[in-house]
Amino acid sequence: MAAFDVAVIGLGAMGSAALFELARQGKRAIGIEQFEPGHDKGSSHGESRIIRLSYFEHPSYVPLARRALEKWRELEQLCGRTILTMTGMLEAGYPGCPVVEGSLEASRQHQLEHEILGAAEINRRFPAFRVPSHWTGLFQPDAGFLRPELAIQQFVAQAERHGAEVRTGTRVLAIEPLSAGVRVRTDAGTIEAGSVIVSTGAWIGDFAPDLRPHLTLTRQVLGWFSPLRPDHYTPENCPVFMLESENDACYGFPDFAGTGVKTASHRKGAVLANADALSQDGDVADEAQIRRMLALAMPDANGPLRAMRTCIYTRTPDEDFVIDRSPVDPRIILASPCSGHGFKFASVIGEILADLALGKTPANDISRFQIDRFRTRTA
Repeated sequence: MAAFDVAVIGLGAMGSAALFELARQGKRAIGIEQFEPGHDKGSSHGESRIIRLSYFEHPSYVPLARRALEKWRELEQLCGRTILTMTGMLEAGYPGCPVVEGSLEASRQHQLEHEILGAAEINRRFPAFRVPSHWTGLFQPDAGFLRPELAIQQFVAQAERHGAEVRTGTRVLAIEPLSAGVRVRTDAGTIEAGSVIVSTGAWIGDFAPDLRPHLTLTRQVLGWFSPLRPDHYTPENCPVFMLESENDACYGFPDFAGTGVKTASHRKGAVLANADALSQDGDVADEAQIRRMLALAMPDANGPLRAMRTCIYTRTPDEDFVIDRSPVDPRIILASPCSGHGFKFASVIGEILADLALGKTPANDISRFQIDRFRTRTA
């Protein structure tokens, strides 16, 4: 049996970042992935992910976002690749909508640069949009998009460069605490480590029975559309965006790769029985749902469909993350049912997970993400 300081199970966004942080500190680290890094069977694929500082979900995320932005720039410097592109972000919707009001509160609380815009100003300043006349919006310049597959691949490559071992195509069967460490049984043998990070995304319930009842897996569909006015949808002219109507919400990206304008509904999709139930089965009903928001607020993006992909949101009841030591054994670190908004934080969460696995207190406050909050609310 091999002996490691830390074993990381799952090399998606959070796991790959954690493996990198451990390896760069000179720890004996191993990463185990049942597929290949950057695969399309979970939650960390689809060409682009938004990063933003002003955070409508809750102002407490802003310090994490700030640190994440620093860490993404650090990764770019290390690998010499463009992972982060800053475009600014437009959030717009009906008066009083949670997306705009929440981001405004976070901006004010943390003194973030922002502008409040009326519908006429949005449509004039950003021709990509034609929002309804009664809508309002907020523009934040400190936002843009990340390339998720490239980011994961670079985290793994940098980890290997610093001595980490990576095993792909390997399924973990069990995690067994021992007196002197933790045993990880896989379909390719057994591993022992001082601690284990479980960052398996939608599969995390398989290794955390206490957590499983509090998770809901939903199927989310992404669509790429050929814009009718391509010049309006370049990264120079179109920020990343989130739009909220009375009946739906969508987010999206400019056409930065020649693949079209990517847009997706942010509302809860169909519930999946388990993570393996996801398939790439986007259909006409999924397309119609996305097109309704484009027709309402971005009609020039509502061109021919180029592609559709599906992914998974692993949701907690309060839509916050879980980053904590397992109640079964503190040497098992549980990470990242991220409720559909976690990728942007992967760079800093990797740093946090490495600290937890090494018995350190993370510099960032993660008290909001403790697993015992579910027991408290159901007691």
